[in-house]
Amino acid sequence: MPKALITGITGQDGSYLAELLLEKGYEVHGLVRRSSSFNTGRLDHLPRESLNLHYADLGDLASMRDALRKAKPDEVYNLAAQSHVRVSFDMPEYTAQVTGLGCLRLLEALREEGSQTRFYQASSSELYGRVVETPQTEKTPFHPRSPYAAAKAFAFYTTLNYREAYGMFAVNGILFNHESPRRGESFVTRKITRAAGRIKAGLQKTLTLGNLDAKRDWGYAKDYVEAMWLMLQAKEPEDFVIATGETHSVREFLDACFGHLGLDWKEHVRTDPRYLRPSEVDLLLGDPSLAEKRLGWKPRTSFLELVKLMTEHDLELARDEQRSGKSLRYV
Repeated sequence: MPKALITGITGQDGSYLAELLLEKGYEVHGLVRRSSSFNTGRLDHLPRESLNLHYADLGDLASMRDALRKAKPDEVYNLAAQSHVRVSFDMPEYTAQVTGLGCLRLLEALREEGSQTRFYQASSSELYGRVVETPQTEKTPFHPRSPYAAAKAFAFYTTLNYREAYGMFAVNGILFNHESPRRGESFVTRKITRAAGRIKAGLQKTLTLGNLDAKRDWGYAKDYVEAMWLMLQAKEPEDFVIATGETHSVREFLDACFGHLGLDWKEHVRTDPRYLRPSEVDLLLGDPSLAEKRLGWKPRTSFLELVKLMTEHDLELARDEQRSGKSLRYV
């Protein structure tokens, strides 16, 4: 039975990856941070006896060493991060410590153990920032435009360095935006679908957003975790762009989401400059052709299918909220 260790297992990607690996017969271990409340809601549907959770933090090398020794994984997936781009401007040092140096600590712990563990680093399309070519490929130069992206760039090159310097099987998955009903509610896609469902249910009147013209390559997180796994099954370590090859604006997402519910978003959406980033990334569009050629991977879920499944999920959440009477406050 192969063993895998997932950092960030309680997040969107971590929960989908845990599902996938359990289906494939893995023994799954996950790192969770100690807090005053449990943050395992995305894992509650999985049989708890199938998961081995260890308290650890990417800011604490000793805890990561301890978790690695207990788990003895064949594969490590480093998905944990301070992953909100706008928040990274408010917390740049913390973002660098966790998102950047956390990757270094984990790789160093594996190196010190003399481990043959295969290592996956969750890179991001935000690395491209002010893009110099479209679409973006594995060879497109990086131009980070946020503390988050700068920290991810450090992690990317650290992973590459450990691969070249120490012969480790360490790879970067440059994942473009990927969403799902498990996406955090502070991210724009989920913010939209959550608000649209509440507006349809009469629990909310307006939604405030920032840049409606930003364009992103949006895919389904459940499709993307399969690419992570495939990267660690390859014969040789290699970095890949994981994307859909399509780009859509925030306005298009609003059109699809509110339109699915028979609503006109223009009657409900407001913009506020407080939600804008100090330096914006206007357009991201990935070319996943290398992943298709080498890994046999390609996305299965279209943009409209993704918006529909997120919208319907959050409409049902709003109806549950309405039935329970937990919050009938209009905003």
